[in-house]
Amino acid sequence: MRKAAKPIVYVPIQQAIDPLSGVLVAVRTRGSAAGILGVLRRRMQDVVPGGFITNVATVQQQVDESLLEERLVSILASLFGGLALLLAGIGLYGIMSFAVIRRTREIGIRIAVGAQRSAVLWLVVRSVLGLIGAGLALGIPLMLLVRRFIESELFGVDAGDPLALAAATLLLLGVSGAAAAWPAWRASRVDPTISLRYE
Repeated sequence: MRKAAKPIVYVPIQQAIDPLSGVLVAVRTRGSAAGILGVLRRRMQDVVPGGFITNVATVQQQVDESLLEERLVSILASLFGGLALLLAGIGLYGIMSFAVIRRTREIGIRIAVGAQRSAVLWLVVRSVLGLIGAGLALGIPLMLLVRRFIESELFGVDAGDPLALAAATLLLLGVSGAAAAWPAWRASRVDPTISLRYE
């Protein structure tokens, strides 16, 4: 799959110069490939007495077998990427929760002097957007720098595909928004009397 097709010359078996240790036979069928195996075995006995068929596979099975290693690597990479995304979401949630706890008094004062809950919500969301922006500003150029290495590990996929980059960015934004939603909502619901009394 990774190499260009080489020129091939088909020669009748009777004209073969070297002794044949094996023959590759390509068969086109309209029906099921499994149903033609018996016919192939009988024809093989007729053409080459004493010959036998060792391996029968469809083109799709051969493609799947040749890409087995790449598929296993992609599954492992997806699992580790999902785990990294989960850990990043948990970390962002922890950072935002800690930031809200540290600013409880400030948020309580803001609400006590008349700040709207939406303004407090935006205060927390703005800090999350700053973290996300910094991550994207560092991550996308870094990905473009290692693009050649990434493409060497992919088959038939462009590492700089704008659709894939946009999908990954949206996924990160979604996870970041979900991780920051609860701390932001909790900050907007702070009771100023309790927070000030606590301090």
